[in-house]
Amino acid sequence: MKYYLISGEASGDLHGSNLIKELQKEDANADIRCWGGDLMAAAGATLVKHYKDLAFMGFVEVIKNLPTILRNIKFCKEDIAAYQPDALVLIDYPGFNLRIAEWAHKQGYKVVYYISPQVWAWKENRVKQMKKCIDLLLCILPFEKNYYKTKWNWEVEYVGHPLVEVVERKKKLTVDSLRLTGGEEKLTDDSLLLTGENTEISTTLSTVNYQLPTNIIALLPGSRKQEIAKKLPIMLSVASHFPEYTFIVAKAPGLEDEFYTPFLDTATNVTSVRNQTYDLLMKADAALVTSGTATLETALFGVPEVVCYKGNSISYQIAKRLINIKYISLVNLIMDKQVVKELIQQELTTENLVTELALILNNPSHRQKILADYSTLTHLLTEGGNASEQAAKKIIELVQ
Repeated sequence: MKYYLISGEASGDLHGSNLIKELQKEDANADIRCWGGDLMAAAGATLVKHYKDLAFMGFVEVIKNLPTILRNIKFCKEDIAAYQPDALVLIDYPGFNLRIAEWAHKQGYKVVYYISPQVWAWKENRVKQMKKCIDLLLCILPFEKNYYKTKWNWEVEYVGHPLVEVVERKKKLTVDSLRLTGGEEKLTDDSLLLTGENTEISTTLSTVNYQLPTNIIALLPGSRKQEIAKKLPIMLSVASHFPEYTFIVAKAPGLEDEFYTPFLDTATNVTSVRNQTYDLLMKADAALVTSGTATLETALFGVPEVVCYKGNSISYQIAKRLINIKYISLVNLIMDKQVVKELIQQELTTENLVTELALILNNPSHRQKILADYSTLTHLLTEGGNASEQAAKKIIELVQ
């Protein structure tokens, strides 16, 4: 069978690469062409266009690059038509992929959408068009299946969350590396770094030699300068209240070291790492995390966390009225209750952070409750088994 995959960002490249491997296991004759990145190419697909050529974020940048975007859409349609795939698999990236889905459906292609757009949070009007042009919607959040069924009378498939297999692979590689090195602090970085909005994916397998201390608080402040400048000073302000711990900031790959220097000079027990976020989470006692995919990854590593969000007050008020969700962290959204504390806007203060961090570090029953909920969360995200494997099987079933 012939499969055409489209991903437009680093996280999609990672999840797409794992899907490609499973497609090849299930279909020995799989011929795969893709838009994605180095990971998808390394997995065995023919790479047509790299996601780095597609990354236009923000209203102004999109308008400025509109001719390029339109040329990309036109070229994509022509390339699909020339390839004639048995299945078109669209991975997240809704702004681009939903346009391709509408066109492809009219051309008679089987359209699969892997990793549903978060229409339950905003832009619900997209669902009507999605339902018309998508033959198989593969969801990665457990509540999405019921959402589509009850609200839209649309039967979709829940396959589990692909981040679980990424985190489990990291844990296994680290354990194997420690065993092979006789237990020395020589950890293997499998280069599956934080995904989504907070960081980008590296494409090589490397061994990192470094010494992380014990008693660690991980700080994951995001990847954009504006959000880091707002939140990191508040996150770091608690360091002096916990002198027995080392506060380690996970730097974003796209930002220079000089940007972080003014923030890191605030206390003697503050330091940083780059491209070692998963290794940091493997050893952290607690974490302060910017909302986003990182909150879920932190939970999957079993690190009790406090979720931190502070943005422009006007933008926040507008978003609050547009976005229809009870929580800002994926952990709480999936569990449909407060598992981890969310400190939002005016609530994100040094005093509140100290209080919540002290609860995690000094109250064993509070800590155990969080960890027990994390265990339930992981179970929910793996009910169907390995997400990539389940997705591959569903896709093949569709086209056979």
